Amino acid sequence: MSEKKVAPNVLFISVDDLNNMLGVLKTYPNAKTPNIDKLASRGVLFSNAHCQAPLCGPSRASIMSGLRPSTTGIYGMIQDDKIRSDNPATKDIIFLPEYFSNNGYHTMGIGKLFHSHAPEGMFDESGGRVARFGPYPDERFVWDGFGTSDRKNYGRTNTDWGAFPEADSLMPDHQSVDWAINRLNKKYDKPFFMGVGFLRPHVPLYVPQKWFDLHPLDSIKTVPYESDDLEDVPPVAVQINDLPMMPSTDWAIERGEWPKIIQAYLACVSFVDYEIGRMLEALENSEHAENTIIVFWSDHGYRLGEKGTFAKHALWESATKAPLLFVAPNLPKGKVIDQPAEMLSIYPTLLELCGLPAYERNEGKSLVSLMQGKNKETFVAITTFGMNNHTVKSDRFRYIQYEDGGEEFYDHNNDPNEFTNQAKNPEYQDEMAALKKLLPKANATWDPNSSYNFQPYFVEQKARTSGAKK
Repeated sequence: MSEKKVAPNVLFISVDDLNNMLGVLKTYPNAKTPNIDKLASRGVLFSNAHCQAPLCGPSRASIMSGLRPSTTGIYGMIQDDKIRSDNPATKDIIFLPEYFSNNGYHTMGIGKLFHSHAPEGMFDESGGRVARFGPYPDERFVWDGFGTSDRKNYGRTNTDWGAFPEADSLMPDHQSVDWAINRLNKKYDKPFFMGVGFLRPHVPLYVPQKWFDLHPLDSIKTVPYESDDLEDVPPVAVQINDLPMMPSTDWAIERGEWPKIIQAYLACVSFVDYEIGRMLEALENSEHAENTIIVFWSDHGYRLGEKGTFAKHALWESATKAPLLFVAPNLPKGKVIDQPAEMLSIYPTLLELCGLPAYERNEGKSLVSLMQGKNKETFVAITTFGMNNHTVKSDRFRYIQYEDGGEEFYDHNNDPNEFTNQAKNPEYQDEMAALKKLLPKANATWDPNSSYNFQPYFVEQKARTSGAKK
């Protein structure tokens, strides 16, 4: 009689605001991520994965529900406990960790997994989350968080940068890893699902000085930027990109802060890499080492001066692209896939890797056969930002359509920085038409519990399209 196969554990690693500045991807000369690089050598890394929304709340709601923002109307921030309320698309949805719980898993989670942490009662064991993105110094170092914004109506960003605090142990991410290590060293009578959500490199870009020292200022190279870059984009794109509470690239150039912001971002990434390394070492030394599937992902990219600002908040490449990595016994090792993928695929991919039944409500496609080299299907990635604003990313092209019909089109073969909008170029009309057919057919009105009050455009759009009060 054959021995019953033991179901695999899942280590679900989320990193907030992480773009593709990873050593293994060689996208930036000074990136130092030895532990993530080592993890990539054990599995399959997607170099061209994209979020479903370039903002934490809707991106994470999409990943955890398995539904597109255009299906749910969750285009802005939303309380974790409100994702399922008053919404016909989500009212009875099974969230990803719940699906594992329903299939016999012991579930655990700490840190930022959904937008805040998780809906009440989501995990059998919850480590919660430290509020906000501290620790904070007594006074900000450089950026006041308001910039030139309307302070009364549009809030304050955490954006700032500098060396703080003194020790790693004072960082919430360090404490989250301590919690995870403690649980990785325990025995369980059933398979476990453990989610660990890291806060950095989300702003403020504060980590101890030693991480800045890894990235000397004279080694920092700024990213490609053209001051007149937005002159050929539709008005809605300019409205969405109007983020006066964030530093502008021109401001950063004038003040000499641009290299310092990139240095601080890289320092935060190296810190998170170290913490991930601590956790992976504990896993390797535990009895769970050979039977744990790992997924590593970020909720969206982060612009470090591209397109005029330092933020996510856009339908361009630098805002939508983020790393996605799977490690499992039945996957190749050290493989990098360059064709587009979606974060929406995390849910169905994990179910297939773990041998669980597919969840029919998932709108994403499993990536298992693609990772195993069995599927030659061409994938695209769709990102949505607000109602009826979408981008479709194919291997070579990016097509963007805004709610008023305004368009952008970029050929990454000869314009990887998306400097020249080719939407009116007759040579590309066939390619544009093909991608246009892939836009979401359903565009739900704004979920009444979802909003984004930091940005005038989204306040106005929600009010205009759903009759909501400002």
